[in-house]
Amino acid sequence: MAEVKNEMKFEFISKSANEGFARATISAFVAQLDPTISELADIKTAVSEAVTNCIVHAYDNRLGIIYISVRIYDSGQVVIKIRDKGCGIENINKAMEPLYTTGGTERAGLGFAVMQSFMDNIKVTSKQGKGTTVTLTKNIIPRVVKNG
Repeated sequence: MAEVKNEMKFEFISKSANEGFARATISAFVAQLDPTISELADIKTAVSEAVTNCIVHAYDNRLGIIYISVRIYDSGQVVIKIRDKGCGIENINKAMEPLYTTGGTERAGLGFAVMQSFMDNIKVTSKQGKGTTVTLTKNIIPRVVKNG
């Protein structure tokens, strides 16, 4: 079993201005693994989608708190948990279907599909009236540094 190499936690209110803060904070933390630009872009995109879901869907036009924890394992695996204490998801399987949205006509319904395409694994747990947790996993491939 891989050991935790480093971890952090932070939280912020569910304002759209904070989506970029979350993305930048996580990418700065993950940078210690020396990921490729592509790996970092994948993580940033998935985090943006997960945080946006919290902002748009979780708190029903009111502000709430978004909680994020990030663990880096000695194997190079990054596990990001993005959690809210909002309304929850009635049907997770339905919510994860491409083009399904409860956000009205201005939403594409592709958030979970985007997360799945950029991460190695995504897990969604939710309880109605209690909130949702999205767990994103990405394996950063260690690169061999050559001297000379």
